[in-house]
Amino acid sequence: MKLCRASDGLSSKDKKFLLEQYGFNPNESLSQSSTTTKRRKGVVEKKGREKKVPQQEPKPPRTTHKLLQVLAGKARRKQLLSPKGMDVRPMMEVVKGAAFDILQVAGGCPASLRPGRWLDLYSGTGSVGIEAISRGCSEAHFVEMDPWVISEVLKPNLEWTGFLEASVIHPVRVETFLERADKIVGESGPFDYISVTPPYTAVDYGVLMGQIASSALVGENTFIVSCGICLKN
Repeated sequence: MKLCRASDGLSSKDKKFLLEQYGFNPNESLSQSSTTTKRRKGVVEKKGREKKVPQQEPKPPRTTHKLLQVLAGKARRKQLLSPKGMDVRPMMEVVKGAAFDILQVAGGCPASLRPGRWLDLYSGTGSVGIEAISRGCSEAHFVEMDPWVISEVLKPNLEWTGFLEASVIHPVRVETFLERADKIVGESGPFDYISVTPPYTAVDYGVLMGQIASSALVGENTFIVSCGICLKN
């Protein structure tokens, strides 16, 4: 026999009457029904609690500050944006200045860079490529994969220095850029200068430099600047 529940539309008085008619103890049966309902409710609540996934606290918004500046040339002393924290590692200002001084002397013009095209790999803030344009380069290509860095740091720095029109931003991984080297070089030929400032914990530096040196990006007279060290192919 099926016992009717409250959800079936019967009042407690009607239930008691029916139970008595069929020889059941109404007080005992109704008490068991109430206990069963509570137990089932407890199981449902427990399952509901188990399914809850703890919410992760949102990451704090990324912000910028102005700690870098252009060292020489047309945009000398203009301050540049850089991210707060360790998301981007710009080349140290002292090292950057020394590297450019060496390049200028090597190019036979101590006052400025020999005109040419600059490739800034792992560009981040763009401080190296911007320095290159400021000192005489006609064009700079920036390779940076972080969309936030591009929109909030790199592009504003190019606009602020007035070098946006002389720049090309490649929003891809360096590995992808190297795979497309032949297509990117196109009719323009190899780059005259290439700067490499990778995050050492994320790349195999030896493999990376080998890939760059053997790519179509490098020509007979290409200078490679890696963390302040100047190399000529």
